[in-house]
Amino acid sequence: MLVNLQDILKDAYRNHYAVGSFNGYNYETFKGIIDAGAETQKPVILAFGAKYLQNMSLETAYALAKSLGEGSAAPVCLHLDHCSDLATVFRAIRAGFGSVMYDGSELPFAENVKNTAAVCRVAHACGVTVEAELGCLAAGEHSHEGSATSVQVYTEPALAKQFVEMTQVDALAVSIGTVHGLYQAAPLLRLDILEQINRLIAVPLVLHGGSGLPEQDILACIARGIAKINVNTEISVYAVQQTTGLLAAQQPHFSEVSLNQIGYVKDIVKKYIAFSYKEGNNG
Repeated sequence: MLVNLQDILKDAYRNHYAVGSFNGYNYETFKGIIDAGAETQKPVILAFGAKYLQNMSLETAYALAKSLGEGSAAPVCLHLDHCSDLATVFRAIRAGFGSVMYDGSELPFAENVKNTAAVCRVAHACGVTVEAELGCLAAGEHSHEGSATSVQVYTEPALAKQFVEMTQVDALAVSIGTVHGLYQAAPLLRLDILEQINRLIAVPLVLHGGSGLPEQDILACIARGIAKINVNTEISVYAVQQTTGLLAAQQPHFSEVSLNQIGYVKDIVKKYIAFSYKEGNNG
């Protein structure tokens, strides 16, 4: 069933677990993500990034998610991920997305506040949840989000409090040392910053850059307010590697390749579901 993001995150934030947000861009990723949620009986967030509008339209993404999601007993939220274009955000709301992320993280603070507040006014009137970002993540290996020139800018706790109060955003993505893509070295997370932010604001926090993050780091972040964890690159890298091996070993029918790829997506989604859904985690 398709739901609003707030329906999922409220309980996660209250009970100290996190919901996985997994990027989809074709039938195989959409079905793999939704099937993994159904098979584990856990909610999932199906994130469709604005970058993937070349793969399918917003309307097609909604139609596909609705068709697959209505057959699942587990809640599914279709979420627009990383979008800095206001017109596209509003189109996603009209198309039926249950949540949108307006990403003004590269703008001056005042402009980010202004645009995010405008999105919140429209989205909330339509029953849609809004995520925003404050701070900036660097780009890691195989990153397909952000840019190669992106540099780490940590989220300032006092500004995070001001931002949430001024925008009325429902969830806030923060920068504490994770990167988009895979890690080239062990991540150095600023849990002290995350803890300060969590003390100052009372909305679910979002961790982008979940691919490859060790389980102990994920649990430590969940204990400090993270209720949504984004995973994209690891799914892509794993599925490509497994597909390459399949094609090298045999000459399958194209339809069989698709079925196998659904399974590859499920492997990674289920891995992060196992990490994240640990109620009562104390860090």
